[in-house]
Amino acid sequence: MSAISSCPVDERLPSGDDGSTPAGTGPDHWARRAAARFGPSLAVYGAVKLIGFTVFMYLLNASGDFKHKEPRYGGGAHAWDVLQSWDGWWYQQVATNGYHPALVALPAGQWMTHDQNSAAFFPLYPGLMRLVSDCTGLGTYGAGMAVSVLSSFAAAAGVHAVTARLTDHRTGILAAAVWGVFPGSGAEWAVYSDSLFVALAAWACYAVLTHRWLAAGLTTLVAGLNRPTATALVAALGIAALLALYRRQDGLLRPLGALVLAPLGLLGYIAWVGWRMGDLTGYFTLQRGAWLHFFDYGQHTTEVLRGLLFGHADYLFAYPTEDLIGLLLVAALPVLLFLLVRLRVPAFLIVYTLVTAVLVLGSQQIFGNTSRYLLPAFPLFVPLAVALRRLSTPSLVAVLGTAAVASGWYAGYVIFELGIP
Repeated sequence: MSAISSCPVDERLPSGDDGSTPAGTGPDHWARRAAARFGPSLAVYGAVKLIGFTVFMYLLNASGDFKHKEPRYGGGAHAWDVLQSWDGWWYQQVATNGYHPALVALPAGQWMTHDQNSAAFFPLYPGLMRLVSDCTGLGTYGAGMAVSVLSSFAAAAGVHAVTARLTDHRTGILAAAVWGVFPGSGAEWAVYSDSLFVALAAWACYAVLTHRWLAAGLTTLVAGLNRPTATALVAALGIAALLALYRRQDGLLRPLGALVLAPLGLLGYIAWVGWRMGDLTGYFTLQRGAWLHFFDYGQHTTEVLRGLLFGHADYLFAYPTEDLIGLLLVAALPVLLFLLVRLRVPAFLIVYTLVTAVLVLGSQQIFGNTSRYLLPAFPLFVPLAVALRRLSTPSLVAVLGTAAVASGWYAGYVIFELGIP
């Protein structure tokens, strides 16, 4: 596989000598250029998502199992109610009622030591839900779906932009398609914050690639208000900024400013939760004691892999089908990382992908959700897209169509109906 060409592309629109916008470079021309640049990738992404979503809804409606669950976990009069279940229920509580952070200890002997609390869910996504709901009257469920779906297209455009910058336009389109069929992609069109985070992460990485340091820092700051996985993005931008300073690229203030801005959103929310709880480490205590989600240096992942490989399902949160897909992804990770390194992508993208993978595999959490937790590791889509680029158009239609159907079964039906997304 050949190395990636990283030749810069001048994407600025020209202006007249007098500062005016010349003919053919106004808003209409800008819109046409944007449509030509992102239209194909968004169309392909939308097509594979619609196929997968249709399969998901068909299977969900045919099974009828959704009717027999509690409303909080997806039970309701309509099949699509499951899209607001699990984490979606918590996001709606935050959007409607705000936060009431507290550390409530449970009686000794229980498997969780603290009561669950909405402060575990970062504020950007529910805040946008509330804003859209108030402006449109859609309600928190409709607003959450609107934010997620629109964000998923913004993420597809960002994945395309990064990949096309590193390779070419066709590969960028295919990377956006992979984002739409990746295992766990059912969370992209649900009341979940994943699509919003990937959109912010992809565009932050693109800003670094194009040396827009202020935009990169601000976008990373905002991403830190959306999910704790912004830790990987902060680390990646930090490496990029330090390398730029070491190489004396782009001056001093811009990389340094991005370096300072990047962690403020993440650290600010964690500090606010700790202040409200009266415990500086309150957020981490809540995650460990109430949600059983904490960094354990891979102990839980090791137990799960041992159980799967030797046929023992005596580990925490056992979901056979999801766990098998998670096992396959873990096995594929070293291969994809090797191919990504071989493509000679910028170091910060390697750091971002590695830290994301370490956070996923090094934490105690629901292993079956590995496919969803790896969605932010979008640079892994680049070597897959490079491989797909070699196929003819009919072959691509067959491969992506089959993957879209499979994603509807797994990414939607299995994780929402049979397991925990």
